[in-house]
Parts: sequence; C-alpha cells; structure tokens
Amino acid sequence: MKRKHWTLTPWFIIFGLVMLFMATLMASYNLVLFYVELGVSVLAFGVVIALSLQFRAYIRLTVRGAAEHFTGLDTEYLEKYKYPVAVSGKEGDIVWCNARFRKNLCGGRSPEGDSINGYLPGFSVTDIMDGEGVDIALDGKEYTVYVMPGGEGGAVCHFIENTDYKQAAREYHANMPAVALVSFDNAEDFYTDSDESFSNVLISVEANIQGWAMDYNGLYKRLGNNRYMVIFRDADVEKMIAQKFPVLKNVRSISANRHIATISVGLCRGAKLARDSEMHARKALEMALGRGGDQVAIIRDGNYEFFGGTAAATEKVSKVRMRVIANAISRAVNDADKVYIMGHRFSDLDCVGAAIGMQCIMEKSFKRYAKVVINRDTSMARMLIDYANERLDSHIFVTPEDAIKGVTAKTLLIIVDTHLKTSLESAELYDKCKRVVVIDHHRRAVNYINNALVFCHEPSASSACEMCCEIISYLDDKPLGYTQADALLAGIMLDTKNFVLKTGVRTFEAAAYLRRKGANTLTVKEMFSGSIETYREKVDIVCRCEITNGCAISTSERTDGDVRLAAAQAADEMLSLTGVAASFVIFPDGERINISARSYGKVNVQVIMEKLGGGGHQTMAATQLYDTTMEQAMEQLKTAIDESLKEEA
Repeated sequence: MKRKHWTLTPWFIIFGLVMLFMATLMASYNLVLFYVELGVSVLAFGVVIALSLQFRAYIRLTVRGAAEHFTGLDTEYLEKYKYPVAVSGKEGDIVWCNARFRKNLCGGRSPEGDSINGYLPGFSVTDIMDGEGVDIALDGKEYTVYVMPGGEGGAVCHFIENTDYKQAAREYHANMPAVALVSFDNAEDFYTDSDESFSNVLISVEANIQGWAMDYNGLYKRLGNNRYMVIFRDADVEKMIAQKFPVLKNVRSISANRHIATISVGLCRGAKLARDSEMHARKALEMALGRGGDQVAIIRDGNYEFFGGTAAATEKVSKVRMRVIANAISRAVNDADKVYIMGHRFSDLDCVGAAIGMQCIMEKSFKRYAKVVINRDTSMARMLIDYANERLDSHIFVTPEDAIKGVTAKTLLIIVDTHLKTSLESAELYDKCKRVVVIDHHRRAVNYINNALVFCHEPSASSACEMCCEIISYLDDKPLGYTQADALLAGIMLDTKNFVLKTGVRTFEAAAYLRRKGANTLTVKEMFSGSIETYREKVDIVCRCEITNGCAISTSERTDGDVRLAAAQAADEMLSLTGVAASFVIFPDGERINISARSYGKVNVQVIMEKLGGGGHQTMAATQLYDTTMEQAMEQLKTAIDESLKEEA
C-alpha cells in the first residue's frame, strides 16, 4: 500500500469536519443543503474508516505472513529482536517495524508508509532478496542488511549494525605490510664512468628511494647489488597510486654522461604473511624488469597493475646470460627426438627469420628432425618463405596440422618472437608439447608462458633475430649459410626500421656476424618489396590520417588483400610526418577490429595498447577488439591515448 493512503486520510477527516460544521449552520436556512453536506460528511468519514480497516488488514496479513515464514515464531517475537527489523509490503512501503528500527534508523519517528528502499541507499529490496546481504551506511553507522521474503509479496529486512567490526577490519587492512623491492635498472651503464661519477649517481638514487620511504614512514633497507627493500602500510600504497609514483620521475632526473638512471619496483599488496609478501614482491619485480624496467608492478591476489614504463629498456652489454641460455638450450635439444620452431600468428620477417636460423642449427648441428611450423596463407613474410624454399635443399616448413600429428613425448617446441599462448601460430601444438623453450624480446605481459624449460626473454634486444644470432654463435654455427643469414638480417632490419630504432651495440655486432656468414643487404632489401595494390592502400591510409596530440590516426575499410601489411607499412610511414610521435592504423579483420601502433620511443605505444587489451613493445604494439565497430574503436583509442598522455605528464 502506498504512502498516499497515509497522507490522504487526515485530509478526508478535515474535509468531513468542515462539511459537518457547514451542515450545522445550514440546518436553519436550507434543509436541502443541510442533507447534502451531511451526506458528504458521512461519506468522508466512511472513506477514512474503510481505508483504516483496509490498511490494518493489510498490515496483519503482511506481518503474519512474515512471521509464518519462520518456523516456530509468531508476531510478538519480531518486536523483541535486539536489532532493527522492518516489514515491507508488496509495493515496497514499510507496514511495520520494531522499536529498535524506529529508534536507530528513524530518530524515534514512525516510518510506516515510507519506502523501504529509502533505507537501502544504492540498492533495491528486490535486488537483495534472499541474497548474502549488502553493506550500507546510514547516519554515520554501518549495517549489513539481509532481506527475506514475507507474506503477500512483502519482505522482512534485518539491519545488523557492525560499525565497530568494519572499522576494525579497515584498520587491519590499512596497516597490513606492503613489501616493495626496488632495483636500480641500469647501474652498469654508469660503471664505465669515473668512480666519483658512479658514486654520485648511486648516492642520488639511494637518496630518492630513502626519501620515498620517509615520505610514507616506510621501513627502508639496502639489500646490496643495487637492490633495496621498503615496507609500507597498505593504506599508503593507495596514496602512491593516486600520485602515479613520482619516485620514478625523480630518479629519471638523475643523469651522467648521457645516461639516465631508472629504477623498477615490485610491490605486493594483500598478502597475510610477510614471507608471502616478499616472495610475491620478487615476482612483481621480475615482471617489471621483464617489461623493460622504469616502472612499478603491483601484484594483488594474482592480478597486476602497472605504473610508469616510459623510458626505453637499457641494453645489456654483457653476453654472459646468452651463453648460459645457449648451454641450457643445447641440453634440452640433446634430450629431444624432434624439434619444432614456431612463432606468432600473422608471422613477420623477424618471426620467420629467427625460426629459419634456429631450424638450421637444430637439424645440421644437433642432427635432429627440425621443422618450422607456419601458416603460409596468413603470414606477412611469404617472400622470405619462398626465398628459403628455393635455396634450401630440404623443405623446412610444415603446417600446424602436420606438426601436431608428429608430436611425441620427447618433442621440443621452440617458440620465437612471442611469449603469449594467445598469440601462437598453433595453441594446440603448444598444449601437446610438454617441453618448451621461449625466445622473445617483447615486453613481458601478465599471461606469459610460464612452463618453459628455458625462458630467454630480453626486452632490451632489438629483435628475436638478434637474440637468435647470439644464441647460435655460442652453439655449433658452422652449418649456418647465407640463406639463413639473410633471413636473420631481414628480421633485424624489420624491427629496427633499417637500424634506426632500438639499435644498440649488440645489434650491430649481430649484423656484422651475419655479414661474415654471407648475408647480403641488397637481397634482404628485396624481401621488403610489396605489390602495387599494397602500396596504393598504404598511401591511401596515410592520406586519410588525422593528427591529434602528436599522434597520427588513420583507418582502412578494406578486408581483402594484404591490408595487414599495408596497415603496418602505413603506420611506419606516418611516423615520418612532422609533429608525429606515434601512429595508429585501425582496420577490420573478420569479426575483429585490429589496431597497429608505432612510435619512435617518445610515446610508449605498448602502454596504450595494453589499455585496450593488447600489448607489444615500446615502439611497436597492436591489439584486437571484438564486438566493436570502427567508430567505437576510434573512440576507445583516443580515450586510451589521452589517458596515457595524462599519466606521462
């Protein structure tokens, strides 16, 4: 029954009294009016009596039904409950409540006729019926509300006050220790300078970390080997997140001899034990370093959150790690009877080139059955595949379907140029192979392959081909011929944009190594040529681009031909435009919308693509959007760009 019945009743009473008074006055003047007004008065009082009887019957039915819903209880027990209880009717109005509800939630007034939803801020009584209860706050107190069905479509609402308990729980979680492990990413870059210069840099970095700890009353400890530990209160971590961890920017302001200092932080939240918190912080730090450093990785309940990551990954000069990895791969191959080398879907020159180089060593140096698993129809490196087929004695490429048929218990799968199961040429082949080796240079994503015998991950490397060159050089590389050298050099040239991006000392050393093995730059250049249709589409995409906030964005509506290759080439081409720091091309691919992103390093396109569910590298990334139109994809991309630019600012 609605509140209007309660509000109309007094007006009927007043109206009836006024008419009765007027009828009394009219009795001596006009008997007709007297009887009319007397009748209206009687009718008004009749309406009041009828409404009152109806409402009382309604209350009795609702309350009785609520009491009968609980075995062994009757109505009088509802009043004796030690916490607030209210009974609502089928239309959501309060028809009865006990004294505690009236005192604690209504300030002593009678709430009958009020909507029960008014005492459930943000909820509806029908939404939480028979649920696990919801938490609400009213007048500075906190309650957990449980709603159970009553009679005649009504409901019984139990308000359990637990303000003190919830406050204690908040204080407990706020004071839980959050362990942060900090690594000075590129300390070795400053070793080549004078001892005094390195000492000054090291002191400045440590001073910033100590200041960060002091700002939040954290416990600071130097662990040695350019590693530090800081323990914060969990509540203080929320403040750091709101400020986007300014300690990263403060450390980047430290420089010497053209080197910029960066740190990586692995921070664990929510662990109940200090030991677990430290262990997960190590895992988070490994993730931050795997993504190129200069960032904070926060892990909580197995989920990651990242901040920073704007600086380019620092090249590691030492090759000791690669020599160790080469020995580990050698042992894994010796224990295998077959070797399959597989890359990512829509394979490019870097992916195919690295696979061709590794296949040669597996087959000729280790005398193992070795094949490259690839889908030629979807590959963007078909010219390289044809080039290898024409010049090599044996057919080295197989389809994923044929490879799956040949898998044995001792088969080794070498994955190149990706570390994500979702990006593999054949996820089914990966699931069937029990022994896996991963070689990749992309910044680490959360859902990386974590069951590899050898996980060779180097985000500072220019390409997977560069990494494979170093690994091959530590193995028996005598069989490596000019065909494989051309394939490896093509991959390096693709990912470095002809030795412009992410090109370090080790990149040129790998190129020189391949040149000694017979690589020909003119032959490699021919692999980058495309058809006139692809060129026209590339030019059309570039001409349609719009530039906002230093980012060039364009679209392609084509779904046939080499639109994927044209989009990638157009994204590269748009970087040559004045005032463009990053480029994006949006194009359809069946039920998906693809976005290809490029930059010269000033804008981290990996961070932007991660906001849309993708990933990649700082200068080269992509994503795929499902159940999205081209217009929606454009809006989502612009929003992600704006958010990323604000975070970097």
